Amino acid sequence: AALVGIDQAIKLWAVQNLQPVGSMPLIPHVVELHFTYNEGMAFSLLWGRQEILIAATSIGMLLIAWWLFTHCRNDQLQRWALVLVLGGGIGNLIDRIAAGKVVDYINLLFMNFAVFNFADICVCVGMALWVLAVILEERRSPEGKDGKAEGDKYRGTARICGGSRGRRPADRPLSGRGGHRPVPQRAA
Repeated sequence: AALVGIDQAIKLWAVQNLQPVGSMPLIPHVVELHFTYNEGMAFSLLWGRQEILIAATSIGMLLIAWWLFTHCRNDQLQRWALVLVLGGGIGNLIDRIAAGKVVDYINLLFMNFAVFNFADICVCVGMALWVLAVILEERRSPEGKDGKAEGDKYRGTARICGGSRGRRPADRPLSGRGGHRPVPQRAA
């Protein structure tokens, strides 16, 4: 709720104070505050298709909220990541529902990039943290998705290389924690 409140307060300030002047420097030659409306999503994709954007964002936010409350109880990094994505997504969703467009105001002058807002920053940072959380969780788990034990020098080759698990060292058994598992037979 705090992220949504901060986002909406900044956007209200931008509408009241920045819109009349258009733009003002924040850090000269680096960042300016530049008022604009975005009727699309990132990089103005789906411009003017508010029904689709509202529906997709609403479904996405519900799925993220469900995941947050059902799968992230013990992972603080993943929880913070999804809270950021949820807060930013809801902040922009409020704009879309209320005005049919999103208020953007941060313009990077040192590169050719889209004008964006606080909610966009929350979504991007949240997604980056979520990817990091997933990578860290994969490394912490005793077994990878391919059933290999942590520390196994062939761990992950099936996923990365798309096939073989690599050669089994002669001193490692075929069964057990790090070995190959029997393939279940289908009933005839």
